[in-house]
Amino acid sequence: MDKTKLMAIFFAFILLLTACQQEEAEPTPEQPREEPTETVESPEGRVADFIELWNNGDFPTMHSTYLNQGTQTVYGEANFVTWQQELHKQLGVENINVTYTKPDEDAEWNQDQPADFKINVSFDSIVGPVEFNKTLTLLYEEEDWFVEWDPSFILPNLEAGDQVTTTVVEGARGEILDRDGKAIASNSEGYEIGVVPENFDLSKKQQLAQLLGVTEETIDGRLNQPWVQPHYLVPIAQIKADQAILDELFTIRGTKQEKVVMRNYPYNRALSHVTGYVGPITAQQLAEWSGQGYTTETLVGRQGLEEVLQERLRGKAGGRIILKKQRENAVITSVENKPVPGETVTLTIDAELQKKIYTAMKEQPGASAAIDPTTGETLALVSSPGFDPNEFVPNITTSRFQELANDPLQPFFNRFAAVYTPGQVIQPITAAIGMESGTLDPAEGMDITGKSWQRYRSWGDFRITRPRDDIKNPIDLNKALVYSDSIYFAQQALNIQDNEFQTGLENFGFGEELDFPIDLTTSRISKDGTFGSEGQLADTASGQGQMQVNILHLANLYSPILTDGKLYKPTLYVNDEKPQLWNENLLSAANAEILRESFSNTGEQLGIEIAGKSGTANERGKQTKWFVGYQVSNPKLIVAMMIQGDEKVEKMVEQALVTEE
Repeated sequence: MDKTKLMAIFFAFILLLTACQQEEAEPTPEQPREEPTETVESPEGRVADFIELWNNGDFPTMHSTYLNQGTQTVYGEANFVTWQQELHKQLGVENINVTYTKPDEDAEWNQDQPADFKINVSFDSIVGPVEFNKTLTLLYEEEDWFVEWDPSFILPNLEAGDQVTTTVVEGARGEILDRDGKAIASNSEGYEIGVVPENFDLSKKQQLAQLLGVTEETIDGRLNQPWVQPHYLVPIAQIKADQAILDELFTIRGTKQEKVVMRNYPYNRALSHVTGYVGPITAQQLAEWSGQGYTTETLVGRQGLEEVLQERLRGKAGGRIILKKQRENAVITSVENKPVPGETVTLTIDAELQKKIYTAMKEQPGASAAIDPTTGETLALVSSPGFDPNEFVPNITTSRFQELANDPLQPFFNRFAAVYTPGQVIQPITAAIGMESGTLDPAEGMDITGKSWQRYRSWGDFRITRPRDDIKNPIDLNKALVYSDSIYFAQQALNIQDNEFQTGLENFGFGEELDFPIDLTTSRISKDGTFGSEGQLADTASGQGQMQVNILHLANLYSPILTDGKLYKPTLYVNDEKPQLWNENLLSAANAEILRESFSNTGEQLGIEIAGKSGTANERGKQTKWFVGYQVSNPKLIVAMMIQGDEKVEKMVEQALVTEE
């Protein structure tokens, strides 16, 4: 290459390099500065107000005042308000509780950014508790914060247009057991009979009613409920597992059979007033228990421990809330809960002993109680005659109920909860008070003549009458107890100083309400708890006058005689703290032994193999026979019994005790 060409290339390179340097040296044009986003007030107040309305069910205000424009456009009032209200009613939504997580104190909010709040939604429903978490988003519009909403805030995965259905499974009712684990109120298998309306042959309605023990009007009422659709299964009634009836029902087109749990009472009449029974909830109960998940179809305890223990025995319902999706044409489960069985409650009752006592009473009108005097445990509580609570499962007919209600023997009347005039079975208590006060010497005899006696002529026509006047004098405590000498005890009570006889009876529990699961009428000295006259005091010494006693309390009255002065409160539940001391030092060991010896002598005089005390009284024109006794070889079991009539009640007590091992 010649020299001229080389020089040309060199100068061209220099020119190119200079141009590049000049281009790089030119300054970069200045970019416009970005304006900071304007911060706004916290949305927390709006969230709190929205949630308060939500908890109060004020859906109209939530929709009109708090939803953002986009949500209001997509979900009109019908979707947001009416549908939500209808779903709450359908699902039995109660106790709704929506909470939110508070933001950090230094959190900043600006109008261009959505505000998210973590919320928790919980409520009770017919399928049990429902709880889920969501994020509540608010957008800043028109100088305030507004909520973005969709149907999934009602139920998980719910969308507009979805169809909501439920399947409910009741939690099994808890069982009631005796002290040995034997069921006295248990669950057995039954069947719920339902009808699919579009398949049901209406000409078979009368036959169906007869098989189910309901009226045709009942069937019509079930089929005409607002929610019923032609293809729905409509429950009509529950029946026991009777194969013959089930086979005949199977022949009726459109009926369906589903297994259900039903209540069973193995000891029927013997324990009927203890267990009570279950039945359909009453309007009054439904009103009283509003908001606690009860419906018109719920079976609840109606008497006895079934009623007392309702909340403990009641199972918690479970089931599923099902969504039939409009978009995906699919069926999904939104909520699913397993049913929770109720509590099993164990009693101190000995069911076999109870049955023996009931059998011994031959269903004669009366009451009986058995206790362990060393613990206060209630071993038996009998009201005779009883009724069969199984007749109430699933429903007793009106005619049968009226038949029982009109029975002159009053099988529904709970006699062990009532009070009666006790007669001479109170004499040992009078003796105990007299001996402890120092006015009664058990060895000292008294000369008593004649059938009746009065202290002063001022008593007028009132006199104390004793059963027999052929007992040889002198009459000491032993003779007076063996032969129920009312004159002896009247004189002894009158000898007790000041108000010590009344105080002594109060120390034995008279006038004090028993803290017992089943309501028992309180034993009383008189209508006002005092003695209105000397004659009334004398009469009360032998359980007459205005004295009234409850049969369980009576059994307890004899406890200090077997425990050397200690009286324990009666208990009914195995889990109760035992023993619960009610009072002590009511009787010295020496005086208790004196009374026990007289009880043995009384048993021999009556020709029975047990020890105890008998008595007779008049109750509203009817004679009542009493006996309180125990086996000398088994002093941990006292049985008190009252029979209205002329039965040999001591023989009944003997039958229950002697056969008890």
